[in-house]
Amino acid sequence: MDTNTQKWSARLAPFKAADNNKAILEIIATVGPLIIAWLAIWGLFNTGTLLGYLAGAVLLVPGAGLMVRLFIIQHDCGHGSMFSSKQANDWVGRILGVFTFTPYDYWRKLHAAHHATSGNLDGRGMGDIDTLTVNEYKNLSAGGKLRYRLYRNPFVLFVLGPAYMFLFRHRLPVGMMSKPSAWLCVMGTNLCIIIVAALLINTFGWVAFLAVQLPIVALGASIGVWLFYVQHQFDETYWDVKPGWTHEHAALHGSSYYDLPKPIMWLTGYIGIHHVHHLSSRIPFHKLPAVLQSHPELQDVGRLTFIESLKCIPLALWDEQARRLISFRDARPLLQLA
Repeated sequence: MDTNTQKWSARLAPFKAADNNKAILEIIATVGPLIIAWLAIWGLFNTGTLLGYLAGAVLLVPGAGLMVRLFIIQHDCGHGSMFSSKQANDWVGRILGVFTFTPYDYWRKLHAAHHATSGNLDGRGMGDIDTLTVNEYKNLSAGGKLRYRLYRNPFVLFVLGPAYMFLFRHRLPVGMMSKPSAWLCVMGTNLCIIIVAALLINTFGWVAFLAVQLPIVALGASIGVWLFYVQHQFDETYWDVKPGWTHEHAALHGSSYYDLPKPIMWLTGYIGIHHVHHLSSRIPFHKLPAVLQSHPELQDVGRLTFIESLKCIPLALWDEQARRLISFRDARPLLQLA
């Protein structure tokens, strides 16, 4: 396919305009079902029956999916693509950040760094999943190797890590500790989270907050981190150093198209169409499917099905010679070389 980036920028320009009415409808279509799911889970748990507990636990999954969708709306506000007004984007993003446990202005800056350096080996460390090259891992101390292996353990990466990130790490402006604006954003979000938590606890009780709200946030965080992982950590992803690295080439070849069933695509805000999102982050999430329909040649770029994405789990190291991600097991022969 023709991957001339200037041509793609012009082709995608018609999709960049924000649609305020559609944005409001998308928020209603997310918040409404999320409230209904929350109340249904709380009601099922309150039955005090095993069937009620099981049904409530099952319903946590779509509830968490809706929390992911809420995060995607906040995410688009951060890119300035949800509303035509910057003030509307910022204030809606800040309000949603209270419910996603994500300080909006602080996260927005980290995420902008991710978009600016995605696929750039010289720009790792801001808003990314830590990824070492084979040689970098080889030169680590025994303790360093152990820490990296623990970090890359699937249970840590997709269960403990996301919960820690959204519930605890986001309570401090890690990486921006010297910036007063970052502290103001994070502490302001923390204060609002405490107020909302107090209202929930006063209305529904401690059990509802601990058994409904926190699990929805934690499970939503795991789903979100999994999506972020497979969007960049796949076999044929792209990493390079300057001057060979370019933002546009990294967008097309370093971001996947996670082709999931349509209901799941809707639930996750179509963020699986990630290569298009990285080509132009100003395209609202609800327009991403239209891009694929208008440009079907993009449907074959970095495409991953769910089954194929499971094969990405062991990938942990970038092989600079083969220019691909490999597992610790595949790296053994390379690590044994003098």
